[in-house]
Amino acid sequence: MSARRTALALCLAPCLALSMLLATAAVVPSQAAPGEQERRAPLRYVALGDSYSAGSGVVPIDVTSPMCLRSTRNYPNVIAERIGARLNDVTCGGADTTHYRTEQYPGVAPQLEALSRNTQLVTMTIGGNDSGVFISSILQCGALGIASAGRGSPCQDRYGNDFVRTVRRTTAPDVEKALRAVHRKAPRATVAILGYPRILPPKRGCFPQMPVARGDVPYLFKLQKVLNKAVRRAADATDSVYVNVPRASRGHDACQLRGRRWVEPALLGTNPVVVHPNSRGESAMARLTIRTLDLG
Repeated sequence: MSARRTALALCLAPCLALSMLLATAAVVPSQAAPGEQERRAPLRYVALGDSYSAGSGVVPIDVTSPMCLRSTRNYPNVIAERIGARLNDVTCGGADTTHYRTEQYPGVAPQLEALSRNTQLVTMTIGGNDSGVFISSILQCGALGIASAGRGSPCQDRYGNDFVRTVRRTTAPDVEKALRAVHRKAPRATVAILGYPRILPPKRGCFPQMPVARGDVPYLFKLQKVLNKAVRRAADATDSVYVNVPRASRGHDACQLRGRRWVEPALLGTNPVVVHPNSRGESAMARLTIRTLDLG
């Protein structure tokens, strides 16, 4: 046999096998890597929380649950739109941690019922309404500020350390308990809790837009700082993610000019629900959450 025929004979079997393999590869569709198809599916996202999560006062309102004053432009909806997530939004204005386990209004189910083992992402702001401390303190201090024409520190004089003590002793453990309940109901989910954006600057307020007496501005600023620290510690204790909205909202409090502020003042604001985030604030909270969780 010639060298040419020998080479042809030696190549024939492996070459035929290679040709068949290439032909087969050409007609068989490529298979996705394990888990790739699941990653491509929309993220199963549940939004929990109070009015700062619901975007109360930001129009348009979600007509499916008018009692909750939930906006279709709140930060959960902004997040879902930007990352293509499948959102179940059960946020509700006025909610506190008890409403994770109990009905808030007739027909408004406990928020934890929205969670399951298939939930992949959970976000919330919660704790500000607990024990009637934080939001009610703004209202009570505002009433005292009006009565004093913005002078002195009537709120601090009346309540002293009561508000801070309640946040540390009651609100903090309640928030931690709520986060643990979320993790039990959605054990595979990334759970994020956002701090509350700054409502007042550290020292000098803006009476009468925010009707807080001058001496009570640092008093209320400290109270909000204590609340946000409690939220952050609850996140750390439960392996949740804390979104540092307070730091990012520096210079965007309710005393800033329209177009810069993230929270609307009590007077001369643009939202029907005062002392709450506007659409700019809700969008900012969405961006911070996306960045913190690396959802982009």
